[in-house]
Amino acid sequence: MRIVVGCDLAAYDFKIRLVDSLRKEGYDITDIGCESSQSGDYPVYGRLVGEKVASGEFDRGIVICGTGNGITIAANKVDGIRAALCYNVFTALMSREHNDANVLGLGAWILSDEEALKIVKTWLFGKFSGGRHVQRIEMLHQIEQAQRA
Repeated sequence: MRIVVGCDLAAYDFKIRLVDSLRKEGYDITDIGCESSQSGDYPVYGRLVGEKVASGEFDRGIVICGTGNGITIAANKVDGIRAALCYNVFTALMSREHNDANVLGLGAWILSDEEALKIVKTWLFGKFSGGRHVQRIEMLHQIEQAQRA
């Protein structure tokens, strides 16, 4: 599974530690920025991660800012993205099983490194359960299509 990660300046140090931990566990991670804790706007990196996942270049994405809110909103502006802001393993698992989330949002100011790693691993492990949720995902696609019209 190919995973792309992006953050803003507030989450830079947090992202570096998370990416390092995931790589040590064997995950295929591409870090697209930001490149320092001095500069990096969440709309830029949320959009970039969203576009790379929506295009199929990457299977999943992870976006991180201080609270996780702004960058998750930015990622969700990209057609085909279902970004879920998760603060615990339960919401991470449900975002995969019920919503087929393809981008995970995290808050660097909210989570410890250990909590974030558990959330990411749970989210990557989670599988879309299909069934009644397929119809709801199709409804989300219809919203996107209506916005394009």
